[in-house]
Amino acid sequence: MPSRKPAPGAERMLELAAALPSQLRDGFREGTEQAPPLPAETRQITVAGMGGSAIAGDLALSLTAAESEIDLGVVRTYDLPRPLRAPGWLIAISYSGNTQETLHLYDEAGRRGMPRLAITSGGELEQRAARDGVPVLAVPKGGPPRAWVGYLLGTLLGALDSAFPNSNAERLRAAAEAVESAWPALSAAEGSGAQLAEAVGSRLPTICAEIPLAGLARRWKTQVEENAKRGATFEVLPEMFHNAVVGWDRAGLVDRSSRALLFLEWPGSSLEVGPRQAYLVRLLRDRKIPVLPVRLSARDSLAAIVEGVAVGDLFSLALAANDGIDPMPTDAIERMKAATSTPSTPHRRAHAPSTPRRNRSR
Repeated sequence: MPSRKPAPGAERMLELAAALPSQLRDGFREGTEQAPPLPAETRQITVAGMGGSAIAGDLALSLTAAESEIDLGVVRTYDLPRPLRAPGWLIAISYSGNTQETLHLYDEAGRRGMPRLAITSGGELEQRAARDGVPVLAVPKGGPPRAWVGYLLGTLLGALDSAFPNSNAERLRAAAEAVESAWPALSAAEGSGAQLAEAVGSRLPTICAEIPLAGLARRWKTQVEENAKRGATFEVLPEMFHNAVVGWDRAGLVDRSSRALLFLEWPGSSLEVGPRQAYLVRLLRDRKIPVLPVRLSARDSLAAIVEGVAVGDLFSLALAANDGIDPMPTDAIERMKAATSTPSTPHRRAHAPSTPRRNRSR
């Protein structure tokens, strides 16, 4: 059968995926050189963002939770949790600078007196930050937000570098170089991403990972959704053994042809979850449901995340190519925005998080 002609945006998306190592290095330099110093007493930092911008916070959280003294949280909504106040910081990440939810969170943090930092390529967020005297870490323009995950993650890690016991500069450089060296093999027609896409076929993939790689599992899910224009889910271990296993236990004939399970694994995987994961693998294989291990080779957690981003991007792009889908546009999002657009007004709620309940007027 003749090979299918690549979709118009496929080549550009592959170029951006290949730029992951250079994006990491450039972003880290931007973060370390341009971000304001993080006060020693700052322990609570909130990343505000949505979609391909917010995922940088999820990936960074895997590192900060295990290696630093800061409490990093990611908020994907219109409202900040009530307890958040200064001296806690808010880092607003919006690639376009026009993300509605992120702008609401940026303004709310300002009303609460929280120190703020913006990471953006421009738009309304850049304008408001300039108006408010808030530092801005610049992201290059060109391509969809999800394709700049390397720069966003590098910038965020650079801004937070002083919160770690030792600088991440060297390990980030090593992680970037490792993916750079492996890229020809990873992106080849028989590379791991392409092989996974072939094994998954038309099935709905569920991506599973332990907490250190939970942000990576979410990244894989959203890349499949946006690049391949198809559904995907993700699960976190060991939590899935307390709920999802019930659904998988009942898997029948339909699931054999419609679903596949992918496990993200790395040398740092927990020994405790091993027996239960092995049980679930046996269960699904007995039911003839594909179980696909994704074994990341990097032993360092940061390097594993970077390697996983590269493999996941190639997996989603291969799914798109196999279906003749252009991975670049996300028309469904644009149609949703157009259908739900309203005049710009301040976000109001009857019980605004910044207002104590007992003082609320009636």
